[in-house]
Amino acid sequence: MVSVFALAVVFANGAWTGEEPAPQGLSPEMRGDIFMARKMYREAIDVYRQPRETHVLANKIGIAFHQLTQLDQAKKQYERALKLNPKYPEAINNLGTVYYARKSFRRAIGYYRKALVQTPNSASILSNLGTAYFARKKYKDAFETYQKALALDPDVFEHRSTQGVLLQERSVEERAKFHYYLAKTYAKAGIVDRALLYMRKAIEEGFRDRDKFKEDPEFTALRDLPEYKELLLLEPRVL
Repeated sequence: MVSVFALAVVFANGAWTGEEPAPQGLSPEMRGDIFMARKMYREAIDVYRQPRETHVLANKIGIAFHQLTQLDQAKKQYERALKLNPKYPEAINNLGTVYYARKSFRRAIGYYRKALVQTPNSASILSNLGTAYFARKKYKDAFETYQKALALDPDVFEHRSTQGVLLQERSVEERAKFHYYLAKTYAKAGIVDRALLYMRKAIEEGFRDRDKFKEDPEFTALRDLPEYKELLLLEPRVL
């Protein structure tokens, strides 16, 4: 059996490229995970299909298709995973991300809520739910949901990986306003450095209502900081 450390060394050092026989002891799923890490999604799909089908593997195949932007195939695989395990929250969440990508935000919300029934303390799924609320312009609901997600995981909005078994949505149309709400969420939680970071991003991307930074009570603790005062004088980035 290959240890987690040994597996990390395999793809950190580039010891296995996928073009030669796999190191002894690597299961098909582990090889598929390495292909996913290398963004070799079609190769990952082929390898994931070799062992006996499970809900986890069907979900991972769905994620590989998702990364290839083949949403119909991804959706079929997530649904297949749920046939094998109807209470698998990761596949329920990932179905929500398919509907989110198709701008069917109401249906996405429904799937995220359903996933949270199975795993109510998932910060990533709460983050997805908040982003779907945001896309529907339900800003109050989005803000409240983001607060719950951040309370569970202080790094939830900093995750960038789309590997593993659960997708976390990051695409929004109103980037400036989205970053304003993240700044507000971090400010309320007392995470000053990230509040200032997302405040900067909001302003640079053209957030117009700067008075909100002065009026919203969440920013009260920041107002005497030199960085906060400098940000209010910052000009929007010319795009």
